[in-house]
Amino acid sequence: MEEEPTVFEGTATEDPSPTPSNRPKPTPRRKRKRPKAQRRRQHKAPRHGSLSDIVNGWWERLFSVAFGGDWDDQPRLYESGQGARDYLLNTLGSIAWGTLFPLLTVVATQLSGAEHAGQFNMAFTTATLLLYVGNYGVKTYQVSDITETESFASYQVQRLLTCLLMLLIGFGYCFVRRYDHDMWLISAGAYAFRAIDALADTYEARLQQQDKLYLAGISQAVRSVLGVTAFSLLLLITRSLVAASIAMGVSALISFLLLTAPLTQLETPRSRRWSALEVREIFVECFPAFLALFLFALIETVPKYAMEGVLPYESQVYFSAIYFPAQAMLMIVGFIYRPQLVRLATIWTDPHKRMRFDLIVGGMIGVCALVTLGGLAFAKWLAVPLNSLLYGTDFEPYRTAQYLMVVAGGLTAAIDFLYQIITVLRRQAAATRIYLAATAFVVAASIVLVRLYGFDGAVWSYVAVMGALLAALAIQYVIIRIQEA
Repeated sequence: MEEEPTVFEGTATEDPSPTPSNRPKPTPRRKRKRPKAQRRRQHKAPRHGSLSDIVNGWWERLFSVAFGGDWDDQPRLYESGQGARDYLLNTLGSIAWGTLFPLLTVVATQLSGAEHAGQFNMAFTTATLLLYVGNYGVKTYQVSDITETESFASYQVQRLLTCLLMLLIGFGYCFVRRYDHDMWLISAGAYAFRAIDALADTYEARLQQQDKLYLAGISQAVRSVLGVTAFSLLLLITRSLVAASIAMGVSALISFLLLTAPLTQLETPRSRRWSALEVREIFVECFPAFLALFLFALIETVPKYAMEGVLPYESQVYFSAIYFPAQAMLMIVGFIYRPQLVRLATIWTDPHKRMRFDLIVGGMIGVCALVTLGGLAFAKWLAVPLNSLLYGTDFEPYRTAQYLMVVAGGLTAAIDFLYQIITVLRRQAAATRIYLAATAFVVAASIVLVRLYGFDGAVWSYVAVMGALLAALAIQYVIIRIQEA
């Protein structure tokens, strides 16, 4: 009699007669079905990880729309209401945008010399002034239009018209100045970059309106970084400011078409159709803000225009170099008070808190004074040698002018703050009249002082007009407080 094989637990043995009937059947695993919209969202979700993963995910998303997709069918993948992320990325975007002009000037000076860099500097200064025409003071109005009284499509049409207007004015200025061929093309590249900047601003405002400010910051940062990179590479390779300026304009168009516009379309609700009546209303409602902002920008740039044709173009580089620390001071003060404007407006609405409101205003003026002292310390110890290193030329003869420009920067920061306060009090029309008077003053002072004292005359005219403008706004604030008492 044969012994049965011993079977140990856990040991596999071969069945001597396997048949379909006694073979164990695997238990089928049931798939859990997800709703269609959820499956689509998971399929389209961006992959987090390296920068290359994020970029590849973005390309996949664009291609899915380009080849048979529909904007409206795409899910919203980026969350709203990200307070910390909004602040961080919007600040980074603002810094990238604010340092764009200084970096371009440094690169142009190092690679093409001060005289040619001065030509580019003048063209970009004009383009930046024209940017206020393109923006038309609409952004705050658009962002605060929560109920969408005007459609996003109407804002787009209005912005296209103002961008076209700024280009026409810019090329008209080139014609009046009788620029040569190279200066025309350099100006064209700078104007194109700023026109795209203005157009992208309305899309970024749409993102902010939908509580996705951090996406607007990313868009602004990418456009600025790409512009500096394209300009620097082309200038390094070709040593041609014309090629570099045109490349900068093209880079802005590429970033708009591949990032800003599709990001806004994918991440915000579809807008209703545009209306001519709404476009007209935007022009009318935003004109006072546009006029005030444009006049202030004009006041800042008049001394540079007074130098053009009287002094060599390299003077534009020196003026801008000593002005950039003042611009940084303006940004620092803005970072402090701009997030508090809504809170200040709330305080003002309570008559029992008006004294507290005055104390806050006085405190911010004190902050401007402290920032000015810090700027003077920076100018004394670091600004002159740093400028000499960055621009490859000696800035020691401009030390006194640097101190004066820092003082003007502190005055400018206080002016910007007081204008915002007067706007909170809904008396901006009075501030606009002050700006008109200041514009007439700075034009006359710049023309006279530049012809008498050259470069120093341009600096003194700038300091003088900023001092007069601050005094006028302070008096206006006191008058408003007396009337509201």
